[in-house]
Amino acid sequence: MRANSPPIPRRACLSVPGSDPGKLAKAGGLGADEVIVDLEDSVAPPLKDAARGNLRELAGPVTVRVNAPGTPWCHVDVIACAQTGAVRSIVVPKVESAGDLAFVDRLLDGAEAAAGTPVRIGVQALVETPAGLARLPEIAASSRRLEALVLGYADLNASLGRPANSVDEPDLWVPAQHAVLVAARTHGLQAIDGPYLRTGDDEPFRASARRARALGFDGKWAIHPRQLAVLVETFTPAPAEVAHARAVLAALDGSGGVAALDGQMLDEAIAVAARSVLARAGERRP
Repeated sequence: MRANSPPIPRRACLSVPGSDPGKLAKAGGLGADEVIVDLEDSVAPPLKDAARGNLRELAGPVTVRVNAPGTPWCHVDVIACAQTGAVRSIVVPKVESAGDLAFVDRLLDGAEAAAGTPVRIGVQALVETPAGLARLPEIAASSRRLEALVLGYADLNASLGRPANSVDEPDLWVPAQHAVLVAARTHGLQAIDGPYLRTGDDEPFRASARRARALGFDGKWAIHPRQLAVLVETFTPAPAEVAHARAVLAALDGSGGVAALDGQMLDEAIAVAARSVLARAGERRP
């Protein structure tokens, strides 16, 4: 059983620096499905303690990107998340093995027990190194808390030795996107695309969102509030798509597994796709 089941929608996930109280105060009202308070890349080492302290002021529910396992800050970040009562999920960056998530799991077990946390905190694995990509199957299977796999472009681009502008070359990332998607679907996890690394709401950004949706991702990270509306629209099924999915399941109900609708043969594979559409629309069907 996952920590939070069913998972929350993650069509539009806004990353906000944990060291900026002003942005943190505004983030909850900007229309994101998930606000990610970042304690890692956007927070310089001298500000780590102050950013972690800001968690105490959050009303929640929020998600927190902690610092990576093996850093001087990861364990204190995780403990602080369990103590606030406002954190529903932790993003673990630079996950490279099942052991990284096992460390976070055990730390959360103890921290939640000490804090008397009534709800188990979920975990998301941010995959952004070659080792993480290579071990995706074991990572995706490793934790009952795990809710989502997130693909991180900036660190992965650098660790692969690619030029900085390679991040803007979408064809280069299809193998990595496919690997994340397959691992997520194999283990019943959400697949979340990493952010477009510019703040604009321009056509390249919109194209990156459409491409992620077409590939099968559930949502995408944003680094600026102006990108949120586009992501919500892109990853929300259109009314006609929802109506068709309902009709498919209605036609198959009691049919013995095979039916027809508008000249199309329907079977369980089509039903799975229809249930996925309704799940993205906020409906759950058996």
